[in-house]
Amino acid sequence: MLYLFALTVFIIGLLIGSFLNCSIWRLYKNETILGRSYCPNCHHKISWYDNIPVLSYIILKAKCRSCKKHISWQYTLVELTTAILFVLSFFHALSSSQFGLLLARDWLLIITLTIIFVYDFRWQLIPMTLVWPMTLVFFILNIFLGVAWYAVLISGAAAALFFLAQYLITRKRGLGEGDIWLGLLLGFSFPSLSQLFLILVLSYSVGALVGIFLIKFKKESGKSKIALGPFLAFGAIITLIWGEKIISWYLSLFY
Repeated sequence: MLYLFALTVFIIGLLIGSFLNCSIWRLYKNETILGRSYCPNCHHKISWYDNIPVLSYIILKAKCRSCKKHISWQYTLVELTTAILFVLSFFHALSSSQFGLLLARDWLLIITLTIIFVYDFRWQLIPMTLVWPMTLVFFILNIFLGVAWYAVLISGAAAALFFLAQYLITRKRGLGEGDIWLGLLLGFSFPSLSQLFLILVLSYSVGALVGIFLIKFKKESGKSKIALGPFLAFGAIITLIWGEKIISWYLSLFY
């Protein structure tokens, strides 16, 4: 029965992932998320049978039925990643006495971080119209989950101030203003300084490795701009699913 629930969650994740792909594009174009999906190249309305997550991508051989333009692998990757993360967060929340509320918060966080990851990766912008309202949402949800309001505020302030300091020290060259607001969102979402520290370690470590790879193998300049948002989103998702185990393992090395 549990695996049947997991399969259902996986399918829900695929559908949500498909919706996220549409939402990311329309958010960038400042369009309403309502209405049928369309091809971004020829603007042909996509029929329901061409909009089935993963399956339609395979059947159409990654090409639009109307204009034959190549369909980005991003769509399938986002769908599968969302589905897998939904299942992992489902099992992660099972042991909680507040299963429903915790799962709702985690799914919303996965949705938010996925949008930020893709949006900042593609356009090197933080979607503030998403970040601002979701920051408030996660503040409220964590209070309902029993976290003290002052703990949430302290965590949010610590994260925002960290990025603000980096923003000022580098004279706006190290990161953008949107990253400061993203820091506030992460602080409100993870009201634990140990979790925030883990997010930063993961984000900057992976970011440094990617930067070195790009400079060495792709001949990128050391001055080339690399968006920070995707790495923060990656670190936050890893922390959301495995953060407690990673922190416990690390502390066990000293005790």
